[in-house]
Amino acid sequence: MNAHDDSLLAAAASGDTDAVRAALAAGARVDARDRHRRTPLLRAALRDHVAAARLLLAAGADPNAQDDRRDSPWLVTGVTGSVAMMRTLLPAGPDPGITDRYGGTALIPAAERGHVAYVRAVLDETAIDVDHVNRLGWTALLEAVILGSGARPHQDVVALLLDAGADPGLPDPYGRTALDHATRHGLTEIAALLTRPRGARARGARAPSRR
Repeated sequence: MNAHDDSLLAAAASGDTDAVRAALAAGARVDARDRHRRTPLLRAALRDHVAAARLLLAAGADPNAQDDRRDSPWLVTGVTGSVAMMRTLLPAGPDPGITDRYGGTALIPAAERGHVAYVRAVLDETAIDVDHVNRLGWTALLEAVILGSGARPHQDVVALLLDAGADPGLPDPYGRTALDHATRHGLTEIAALLTRPRGARARGARAPSRR
């Protein structure tokens, strides 16, 4: 790695667009790697520096480049919940099926964290698999129930996943479904969503507005 690469990595992490332009003009590699194999675009995505990300993408940055923890610019949008960054990356053709170190897609951590706007957008605007199963044997729906708070954001995430066709009958490795977990933890509102007839879900009876 050369000094220009170092400058680009630092500029991307700080969101300094002028410094990003200068480093690229000086010959920095757009997909240079730091000691953890993070690219400038990944560094920008981690801190939600959308303007810097746009410059890097225009220079050919790879939205799927993974670091030594298997994070990528696309995957971290599911963690941060940034719809703006997700939409900035979309024209570059990120792979919605790319998986993190847990074997999960971007949808799964977003569901776990209750990122309602992100879950809505990624379901509406990409071909992401709503029933993808990670290495723990959990889907986005299971993570939203098992690791979520049960409060309104996670209720809305569950509603969105069901509305998108998530299968509430898919069990965890121990044979427990999302409804089993919701009942066990006293998540009455989520349990009601999970037992609502599919026709009611399809009509958007509970799902938050997509406008």
